[in-house]
Amino acid sequence: MALIQQLVKNRMLDQKIAASLEYEIKESGQKEEEVLLAKKIVSEKELFDFKSKILKIALKEPNIEEISVDVLKLIPEDSAIFYKMVPLAKNGDVLEIGMVYPEDLKAQEAVKFLARRQKISYKIFLITISVFKEILKKYKTLGKEVTRALEELETELEEEKIPTRGIEEEEELRRLVEEAPIAKVVAVIIRHAVEGGASDVHIEPGRENSRVRFRLDGILHSSIFLPTRIHPAVVARIKILSKLKLDETRVPQDGRFSTQFGDETIDFRVSTLPTSLGEKVAIRVLNPKGGMKSLEEIGLSKINSEVIKEAINKPYGMILATGPTGCGKTTTLYAILRILNDEETNIVTLEDPIEYYIAGINQSQIKPEIGYDFASGLRSILRQDPDVIMVGEIRDSETASLATHASLTGHIVLSTLHTNNALGVIPRLIDLGIEPYLIPPSLSVAMAQRLVRKLCPFCKKKIKPKPEIRKMILEELEKLPDKRKVKLDSSFYIFESQGCKKCIGKGYTGRIAVVEILKMTNQLTEMTLKRASETEISKEAFRQGMVTMKQDGILKVLAGVTSIEEILRVAEEI
Repeated sequence: MALIQQLVKNRMLDQKIAASLEYEIKESGQKEEEVLLAKKIVSEKELFDFKSKILKIALKEPNIEEISVDVLKLIPEDSAIFYKMVPLAKNGDVLEIGMVYPEDLKAQEAVKFLARRQKISYKIFLITISVFKEILKKYKTLGKEVTRALEELETELEEEKIPTRGIEEEEELRRLVEEAPIAKVVAVIIRHAVEGGASDVHIEPGRENSRVRFRLDGILHSSIFLPTRIHPAVVARIKILSKLKLDETRVPQDGRFSTQFGDETIDFRVSTLPTSLGEKVAIRVLNPKGGMKSLEEIGLSKINSEVIKEAINKPYGMILATGPTGCGKTTTLYAILRILNDEETNIVTLEDPIEYYIAGINQSQIKPEIGYDFASGLRSILRQDPDVIMVGEIRDSETASLATHASLTGHIVLSTLHTNNALGVIPRLIDLGIEPYLIPPSLSVAMAQRLVRKLCPFCKKKIKPKPEIRKMILEELEKLPDKRKVKLDSSFYIFESQGCKKCIGKGYTGRIAVVEILKMTNQLTEMTLKRASETEISKEAFRQGMVTMKQDGILKVLAGVTSIEEILRVAEEI
């Protein structure tokens, strides 16, 4: 009896819904399990527990990290994909095999054939679709795939054909990098960056070898090492993809390219830099999933989100985000743009570079080499009848002046500035030549942020803080304004990272922002006109209830979102 009818029989599914599902299965050619899970009729765990009882085959949740490469070799990858079955463990002459569809007769025949050929016996277990997909990823380990591609390279190319100093034979190098092995090495590195959630890839030349590092959740990790002699060919392949000059190795170059991954197009921003040992390549992975977040997903508290939304509901005013490079300022500005983006609003941006493309927004890339910089671009934008303007960065007095006057003439202006915190925005604008009397009517909100890693929700562990940590937390909470006070029990808990198979032993997964927001008020207006210092501005910030980045981080520690180690790691920058 079909699985859907078994669910009906056990009163887990209505007959009318079942009839509709059976029609869809017949028309689409999908499996029953796929349709049931896609429609969220039952959870995967419920479905496969039920299937296990029907088939009388044990459902197994293996420790994926413990499945060795040697065990995986017992079932070829193409067979695993086609029959939806994977090896789990080998105990003596018995191979444990996990199958998503053990009832499939063709899959059963394939298992028997593999067992006869390898002269082993086997034991079948049921596994879920998600477990199958996770195990399948182990076939595609970075080192293994790169090694395979390099082995192909060794057999197809002679050593002297790969230039080790400079790129003098351009045509020969172009032919070389277009051949399968080098192209495959680059493709494998890029795919693993996307699948692993890396934000950046660094390919760095060395004396002994070339190092490939991925930045995961803000931290760089060495992944593989490539033979030094193929480094020029790898760099050249990336240059060809990015439409950069292949024969130019003396000066830095910037470019970008796009690749399709499943249903998504991923953009990559490429930068090359000449070093004494060869060209270094940095690749920024511009995954749309990472850039298109809401304010809440970024890490803004409900109160901070309300301050931003109040500011963008005004007909004009500047919202300035500040912090070091890579702290997520642009992602925050994109989140604000998404709120403002509708049919009635003309939004124009000036960016360097354009990180994420947003439908309905006019995005322009500046080109300083031809005189199209932020200042000249901003003058042009003002002739485009904009309602909202985003300027990638205020770097100089001219851009600061134009952005300020754009705000005063009825535009919402979003931009970034380099200061350590939100309190430093007003002094910085004055340093850039903006008259103090122009700042209060033009500036709506100043915000600052840093990124911290989020604890893995599956393995984070509740602990009592050490005495010195406990004291520091209580001191910071005591400094909170009255309207933001938090009461804690005498013995409160925090969380620390552990590491499990879900987070690949890291203890962290993803990042979140710690944020502080300062809004313009009447009191702050008076202080600005008197050219107040950061210390004086901080008194007004406290009065209006501003939570500092460090305090915001500690509140996230108490909520179990991040660890105290992460807050202390970024505290030096705050």
